[in-house]
Amino acid sequence: MQYASFLIRQKRMEKNWNQEGLCKGICTASYLSKIEQGKAEPSEEVLTLLFSRMGVEWKNGHNHDGQMVEDAYEYLLSGDKENLTMLVQTPQWEAYENSPWGLDYILLNQYAFGSPEPINAALECCMDQRQLALQRSMQARWEEALSLYPCSYLYAAAGMCCHQKGNVTKAIELLQTSNQLACTEGSVRIMLLARITMGSCYSNLHDYASMKIHYQAAKRLAVALGATEELDVIEYNAAATQMELGEYGQALSYFAHRKNRDALSLHKLAICYEKLGEPKKALDALDEAASLENTLPENAETKMCQVVRLRLTDAQYLDSDEYGQALLDCFEICREFLPAGYCIFHLPWMLEWYEHHRQYKRAYELLRDFPEFRTRK
Repeated sequence: MQYASFLIRQKRMEKNWNQEGLCKGICTASYLSKIEQGKAEPSEEVLTLLFSRMGVEWKNGHNHDGQMVEDAYEYLLSGDKENLTMLVQTPQWEAYENSPWGLDYILLNQYAFGSPEPINAALECCMDQRQLALQRSMQARWEEALSLYPCSYLYAAAGMCCHQKGNVTKAIELLQTSNQLACTEGSVRIMLLARITMGSCYSNLHDYASMKIHYQAAKRLAVALGATEELDVIEYNAAATQMELGEYGQALSYFAHRKNRDALSLHKLAICYEKLGEPKKALDALDEAASLENTLPENAETKMCQVVRLRLTDAQYLDSDEYGQALLDCFEICREFLPAGYCIFHLPWMLEWYEHHRQYKRAYELLRDFPEFRTRK
């Protein structure tokens, strides 16, 4: 079915018009019925007249072309989110809303602004393979999406989704395919994204040698692209991994001098000072974090910092119900709302709490749920 056919019926239903009222003097009601069912392909003249009667300016294919749409797809599928967002904010982009490219307009807007959400499933009958693949990706139906449109961007997106859910082995498999396809396509930004995420996956698996290989490759790509934000992500993740290794002095050199001091990095700075026996500096870092806005769901940064503060201010924190409740609440927020890496980062303190209170079954269940924590290479 053409998108125009769907839109005609949608607009007519919104106005609560019958078919006879809409098509009088333009075409027969039976012909309009076939148009709305996708059984007839109307002329541009008929489309323009039908839409005009409903107060909609239809931009037909004769006085409008789809080059901007193809440009937008190129930006999306090559990982160029910045240029995609800039393009869909131009006045010219709005002309595609009521046009043969209207469905592309809706889908690409979803990707350009925030986290993409699936669009009306009723529109799926109008979609081509590329459009339907994007819809399936927004529905997290990755196997279907990749079957419909196997490209580096969708493989990377699927891999990132698996990584966030803690399925690290599957994530690596998808990301390796993404990286290979990106090399063939020349999609350097996708190569960068895949390499960064693979580095994070190997960090979760405590395979630090592989992590360094992928982060080093990602760093070279980021430097070549001038991708300063991605460079900071690489350095941040590498420093967080040093903390998991117990190398708090090395991690401190990054977090203490980080230019963008947000609440999450200050939380890690406080832990570095805590582990290095400098509680005053740790509390100062937490105080600074408290003055900043939370960016994670459920005020997660505040909850994380509160756990560290309780450890710093109570030498007997393992016997404190307040500390135990704060730690458990923090972990549940990480588990429900954040990628699995946040849980893995907090596992040592969870295990410490359970073991101190002889809750060995719960400690075992945690290790069962996060098997990547058990193996260090």
